[in-house]
Amino acid sequence: MRIAIVGVGAVGGYFGGRLAEAGHDVIFVARGETLSRLQKHGLEVSSALGDFVIANPRVIADPTEAGPADIVLLAVKAQHVSKAARFLAPLVGPETAVIPLQNGIEAPRLLAEVLGPEHVLGGLCKIFSTRLAPARIKHVGFEPVLIFGELGQGNGERVGRIRSGLESANGMTVVTPDDIEAALWEKFLFVTPLGGVGAVARAPVGVLREVPETRRMLRAAMEEILAIARKHNIALSNDAPDRAFELIDALPAGATASMQRDVIGGEPSELEYQTGTVVRYGEESGVPTPVNSAIYAALLPSELRATGKLAF
Repeated sequence: MRIAIVGVGAVGGYFGGRLAEAGHDVIFVARGETLSRLQKHGLEVSSALGDFVIANPRVIADPTEAGPADIVLLAVKAQHVSKAARFLAPLVGPETAVIPLQNGIEAPRLLAEVLGPEHVLGGLCKIFSTRLAPARIKHVGFEPVLIFGELGQGNGERVGRIRSGLESANGMTVVTPDDIEAALWEKFLFVTPLGGVGAVARAPVGVLREVPETRRMLRAAMEEILAIARKHNIALSNDAPDRAFELIDALPAGATASMQRDVIGGEPSELEYQTGTVVRYGEESGVPTPVNSAIYAALLPSELRATGKLAF
């Protein structure tokens, strides 16, 4: 399959690398230092599931150079989705499927507004990886999972065909749930409290799960998201927080969420698309969100500074 990777960071670099390793025609769309390093040194991935290098990846800076792809995996940060949708439009032909892999629940809607809903699948991934340097990725923890499906309808031939193509890759599992919206919210319930509490506490997951106060804080933030999901008729079961804690308890003690790393590093983060979305949805649907609101308020000054809107 012809697969374009837009956003060659910790997520796009890993999944794109695995798919290229499996023999797919992978096109990496990159700029700046990442583009230069990919051209000169290739893509390097360090993983508990096996290190590998893609020595001569196909890499471009301008999507108009490539033509339509069968699949576009969009792996930029959530705050860049709308801009990226316009940028990647030349990669989208009549049969192209765009799969967003951002944290949060709003990327499919933002993509559909630009590209048309017929080109957009719901998508997410489960992976703990970091970008050590441009085109140098380190994966830690469990086997990465790529999850996608049709929005608002059952999965049909398109999803089955894409799944058959992608599951040939090693080092990743491909899942196509019947209800992708529930899957998006289930990850949202897991990753948003983990990143928010981690950023406030400035501590890795091993500390968050062992200290009773932060463990309770994680649980309370999850319960607020579950209540909002119910208001929006999302089919999340009552034990979604329990399943989230099963994942948290299985993670390496030193693991951190991407939003947490960005906040601590003074970089623009996905705060508005994670905790901020919980607060906004709560206000719109009449669901109280005291824990997520407190996390959002505590992190907002740092986010405003990182985005150049506040100096201190």
